[in-house]
Amino acid sequence: MTNAKDAETRKDDLRTGKPYWLTTRGISVPHRADPGRDRFDVVVVGAGISGALTAEALTQQGRKVLILDRRSPVSGSTPASTAMIQHEIDVPLTELQAQRGARAANAAWRRSVAAVNDLVELVERLKINCQMQRKPALYLAGNQMDGDNLAAEVEARRKIGIKASLIDRARLRSVYSISRAAAILSPDSASANPAQLTAGLLRACKARGALIAAPVEVTDMAELPGGVALATSDGRVLTADHAVFCTGYEFLPQMQTKSHHVTSTWALATGKVKHIPSWLKDTIVWEASDPYLYFRSDPSGRIIAGGEDEDASERNSDPKLLARKSRTILAKLEKLTGLAVGPAEFAWSAPFSVTDDGLPIIDRVKGHDRVWAVMGFGGNGITFSMIAAQIVSAGIAGEKDPDAGLFRLR
Repeated sequence: MTNAKDAETRKDDLRTGKPYWLTTRGISVPHRADPGRDRFDVVVVGAGISGALTAEALTQQGRKVLILDRRSPVSGSTPASTAMIQHEIDVPLTELQAQRGARAANAAWRRSVAAVNDLVELVERLKINCQMQRKPALYLAGNQMDGDNLAAEVEARRKIGIKASLIDRARLRSVYSISRAAAILSPDSASANPAQLTAGLLRACKARGALIAAPVEVTDMAELPGGVALATSDGRVLTADHAVFCTGYEFLPQMQTKSHHVTSTWALATGKVKHIPSWLKDTIVWEASDPYLYFRSDPSGRIIAGGEDEDASERNSDPKLLARKSRTILAKLEKLTGLAVGPAEFAWSAPFSVTDDGLPIIDRVKGHDRVWAVMGFGGNGITFSMIAAQIVSAGIAGEKDPDAGLFRLR
């Protein structure tokens, strides 16, 4: 039975926009405000999923790494994620081929598939307890792509070796109880608890000797002949051979470009839903619509859903808008699935950065050889973070990743 204190706590979570993941276990990471020394091989700025994966790759190479964040670890935009770890990029393959050319588009989509599988294998290898589960993705026809468009998309994916199958209206209705013209069912996606995932990666880095310092705010940087100097708000100067900025939507001014902008999304977690259909326990769902709905279940029996994105980076702090967006998402979810999911127990919103072509920016900062920035991850934050970690760690090692050119500043 729910007591008055529990009910009041949920009301507070809804009012403050606290992400559900921050209430789960295993998300604490030991850290301190003083880095302890001033010289490192690499300084990673940002203790979210991008910084954690990048630091993991660098410590795996045996490098001395310092991870900084102006907040506590795992408390930025990462826990705002619904952690639908998709190989499908926001821009469909057929559209991306028209935008970037077939060779670049095909390579980006293939790399996204590989990144999801690499991430799942990494989590298994490090034995991180984060509810990681391989799942297929169901991509529903909507106001952006109809059944014919989806059929063409399936053909394009299959042609380059990506598994996908077209689900027609009758099968969609009989198997999923969803009334849409068609859908694409594809393997090679996953879901996880993003806070537990990030914390587990950071703890693995720490076990290899990485230092985690927070709260520490970087206020300036300069590239030197033999490295990088970072000034902090407390008057310290940190030096390293390389620096990597993994700061999400809070990107460096030098990386501003017309193809990149900040937007906002809204998400929620329901209470435990009775009689979740078996297919929903094992599938992530999103739709080809604008604005679009996306959802999946978690092992506790909750449904995690989101959408109603807006090109407005500041509106996510409005509690009235959060309540209205939550009601809209719940209404869409119930109408689409026919499930009585009840009210949201948690609702939150967050800004995130996107690019016109749906691909991230993973590149050296303009005018610098030793400073990297990763940004513009859109709806594929965790997947693209994995790619960023691979490309940046290879670049710092003096190696060339074959796909690095796909994600340069543009």
